[in-house]
Amino acid sequence: MPRKMNTLEVEKFLDSNPRWICLSSIGPDGFPHTVPLGYFRISSSIYLGCKDGTQKVKNIEHNPKVALSLDSGTSMKDIKGILLRGNAEIIRDSKQRLALHQMAAKHRGAKNEELPQTVSEGSVYIKVSDYQTTSWCYQS
Repeated sequence: MPRKMNTLEVEKFLDSNPRWICLSSIGPDGFPHTVPLGYFRISSSIYLGCKDGTQKVKNIEHNPKVALSLDSGTSMKDIKGILLRGNAEIIRDSKQRLALHQMAAKHRGAKNEELPQTVSEGSVYIKVSDYQTTSWCYQS
């Protein structure tokens, strides 16, 4: 039987897996649209970078309700995961995007002198906050 992770375990799991997380938004046809994206966490918000104008961005502009899913493990003996359901917003402000781009680089291990000084034209960040967490952990 899986156990639920507490808030600290969820945060540690998110921070220890800065790779890909699956973002699900609702498409114009009413079906989920799920894609893997790179992410990082600041406090209780999750940030995902992507290109503006993509389907996921259009979906969020129409309906901000999203889900994020992250899991690890290879069998029922060691599987662990979380599902976050919350609201998303698109960040287009150039100063905010640069600050987030630099935070993302820090999360990947960049030193201060290596931080980017510009952001890609047409890039945006998706901020997911105010989420409810469902977790499962089969590890003992």
